[in-house]
Amino acid sequence: MKIMKALSASLLVAGLVSGASTAALAFECKVKEASMAKPDGFPDRALTMIVPYGPGGGSGQVAAAMAQAVTELTGVNINRDHKPGGSGSVGTTAYMATPADGYNVLEHIDDASSAHALDSTKVNPAVDLIPLVISQVTFSQIYIRSNEDRFTDWPSFVAWVKAQGGKATIANVSAEGSMERVTMKFITDATGMEIQQISFDKGAPRYGALLGGQVDALFEQPGDVRKFLDAGNFKPILTVFNERPAAFADVPTHMEMGMTFEPLLRFRGFYVNANAPQDRVEWLKWAFQRAYCQDSYQKYNESKFMTVIDSYRDTEGAKKLINATVSQYRDVYKKMGLEVK
Repeated sequence: MKIMKALSASLLVAGLVSGASTAALAFECKVKEASMAKPDGFPDRALTMIVPYGPGGGSGQVAAAMAQAVTELTGVNINRDHKPGGSGSVGTTAYMATPADGYNVLEHIDDASSAHALDSTKVNPAVDLIPLVISQVTFSQIYIRSNEDRFTDWPSFVAWVKAQGGKATIANVSAEGSMERVTMKFITDATGMEIQQISFDKGAPRYGALLGGQVDALFEQPGDVRKFLDAGNFKPILTVFNERPAAFADVPTHMEMGMTFEPLLRFRGFYVNANAPQDRVEWLKWAFQRAYCQDSYQKYNESKFMTVIDSYRDTEGAKKLINATVSQYRDVYKKMGLEVK
């Protein structure tokens, strides 16, 4: 219960649960200047975006969409360099080794915040990096195959898992302290079911494992598996959110199923090294925040269910979100008995 209270308080501070984020944030994005002079000609060549996850998952998809939007807005190309592994740590390490000249940017998710919360020697995304924009905030679901006949909904899935004696499986990410893993612990604790979490750092193999029957279920965010939903391959049986989103009005929430914890949410954004020249940082802030408003990016977010919660945070809003998330996870990890450095 103490963990749940800590989560509730932290999430309210972060502005995620009850208020999404205010309409003022979206309005601020919309009124940004449509152009900005390049500082001393920067950039005069393509940018490089390091993505610490594979191209097929949610991070790869949002990186592609944002790169397209920035290029549409500015005419500056962005080369994406995917470096998956270690739940984002491989790509982060690679990024911090690149020149801090503004030509290198980083896509990352809330894993960066939770990793720093567990080990303060790891990159602090609100201090060592400058958030250019947070462009997605979303919820998670549990999916099964649409043609599954061993179970068809959440109650029958829980009953089936309990009958398997610990042999049931669910595809998930690998990092023990990640949002996905922490949420699954809350779910298994609340339901009393025992399930093996099969680890995948890359999205495509994770989705393929469910599609091919190698696992019984999948923990993921809806936008990441949109094509499987549209094709009728997957169906959600549980939404980890406080209320039913209109797009999933027939899917029960964890709270409706008797689980009282406040949901942990996924957020994705774009960063630059804090040591980059200030004038270049300001131009990058403008480019990425204004690119969020591009029609192509807005259509992409809508197609990925990223409009259920206001997904936009500017630099200051992102720092507040990150700092609240770090504090939130530290409280949770301590109460879970994990060693917090």
